[in-house]
Amino acid sequence: MANNNSRTRGSGQNRSGVRSDVWASDRAGIDEGLRAYMLRVYNLMALGVAVTAISTLVVMNSPVLLGLIVGTPLIWVLFAGVLGLGWFAPRLILSGSVAKAHAAYWTYSMLWGLLIAPMVFSFFQVGAGDLVFRAFLVTAVTFGGASLYGYVTKRDLSGMATFFTMAIIGLLVAIVVNMLVFQSSLFSLITSSLVVLVFSGVTAWETQKIKKSYFAGDSARAATGKAVFGAFILFGSFITIFIHLLSIFGMMRNN
Repeated sequence: MANNNSRTRGSGQNRSGVRSDVWASDRAGIDEGLRAYMLRVYNLMALGVAVTAISTLVVMNSPVLLGLIVGTPLIWVLFAGVLGLGWFAPRLILSGSVAKAHAAYWTYSMLWGLLIAPMVFSFFQVGAGDLVFRAFLVTAVTFGGASLYGYVTKRDLSGMATFFTMAIIGLLVAIVVNMLVFQSSLFSLITSSLVVLVFSGVTAWETQKIKKSYFAGDSARAATGKAVFGAFILFGSFITIFIHLLSIFGMMRNN
């Protein structure tokens, strides 16, 4: 009897050991799949930034294109296009069509490049091109730190979504009012600084959201849609931080 019990206990331990091995194997597979998924998101985001940079350079080196954008209604058309795609692109990206997802994302990235080209050109025109590179470097470091925090933190950041939404709306209103009424450089400096802080937090929250959206059982189409959507929202935060850091550096230089 004792021998039988011993064999039974041994068998149970073996089964438990097998289950532990299987769990560990599954967990390793999930972790590796998650890393590959996040790497895909970051690669797509980086390519989006590259498309924006190329679009900006093309416009900056073409007097004809610059003339079409600067001081003409086309700048507002581009602005409307960026806002429109910012609203509708997520629906296209998550529609299930890989072609629509990529078309929406790359078009959005290109439009941003066309829109900010006059601003970037103005820095080079006055001999302050180094500020553009400095702003990009600081943006990369800020974005990378915030995104890393969002990826590794155990704290649930979803509760911050409402705060971020209200803060963005408030800052947008403040920026518009300052442009139309006060036109204060000090107020612009304050609002731009707050935008950088808020969107650093948004980046951390978005990264955690993207991480939680990963599902190992997703189809190739669903995984692509999620990856492009993740790149899209992170790209938006990156370009926003860059623009406002560049504005901050420009205002500090003028003062």
